[in-house]
This record gives sequence, C-alpha cells and structure tokens, in this order.
Amino acid sequence: MSVKLRLTRMGRKKRPFYRIVAIDSRVSRDGGYLEKIGTYNPLTDPADVQIDKELALKWLKYGAQPSETVRNFLRKEGILFELELHKRGLSAEETELEYKKWELEKQDRQKKAEAMAVMKRRDEEKKAAAAVKAKAKEQADAQADVEVKTESADVAEEAAKVESVSSEAGTEESVIETPAASAADDQPTEKDQAE
Repeated sequence: MSVKLRLTRMGRKKRPFYRIVAIDSRVSRDGGYLEKIGTYNPLTDPADVQIDKELALKWLKYGAQPSETVRNFLRKEGILFELELHKRGLSAEETELEYKKWELEKQDRQKKAEAMAVMKRRDEEKKAAAAVKAKAKEQADAQADVEVKTESADVAEEAAKVESVSSEAGTEESVIETPAASAADDQPTEKDQAE
C-alpha cells in the first residue's frame, strides 16, 4: 500500500475547504483517509494553512509521498527542512537550533518581501502621478493650441476686416478719381487745339 499526503475537498459549492490527509493512493480524492494532518482554506487572504507538524513528520518518516500542493505547504511550514535535518542524523538540540535559524531566515525573507512590495507600490504611485501630470500637461497644451488658433482666427478676421475696409476706401478713391479723370478728358489737349 502506497500512502500519499494530499488534499481532500470539503465545503459547499464554490466555497472550497480542504483537509490535508494521509490516504491510500488507490482511493478516490474524497474517499476514506487514514489520518487528518491539517487544513487548507484558499478563500482567506492570505490562504490559511494549518498542519500538525508531528503527524506530518510521522507519515513522512513512514515514507508517505506528498502531492505537489502539499509539498509546497510542507516546505513553507519548514516541515520538509526538519525532516531533512532528521535524515542527516542530527541530535534533537542541533535540529532545534538549525530549525530556529531557518525560522529567522524565513522572517528576514518575509520582511524583505514586504519591503519590496512597499517599494513596488510607491513606484506604481509615482508612475500614476507622472501619468496624471503628463495628461494634465497634454490637456493644457491642447487648450493653449486652441487658444492660439482662436487668437490667430481673430487676428485673421480683423485683418480681413481691415483689408475689406481698405479695399472699400480704395474703391471710393477710384470713384473719386474717375470723375476727375473724366473732367480731364473733357478738356481739350494741345493736339486738339492745334487742329
């Protein structure tokens, strides 16, 4: 009989809850199990994993093979590390000392991960602020372009008005010149007088 450490599903529809169990590998997922080792609730944030370390070590020492998911849980809890220390043949005090070192390293890794998350969040906030500034600048530039176009259109209208007024004045001058020119045409020239 091959024993596995794996998950068995509990809970209702769309509300999963899992038990971590020692089970015969030939039994179905939700079939009868040998012993309950822990629980896993994926709906909480972060996911809640509770494992009885003594039972897990007992079954691992008997040769039970964990599934990939359960192996990840055991690794995160440090149970696989403790099993490795036991396999090395270290005494109980040495095992406990090494395990404490591992826990301190785990805490340091968590602190670093939290610091990285904070830095990442700050970078995202800076990028968002820069994007808002860039958008505001684009809107201001677009508004300035519209104002410049409006002003140039106003200047063009004024120039057209001035030009039309000056062309009307030029027409009046030509009208004024026309009678003078016609009066000059009425006067006889020297040639006409010589004839």
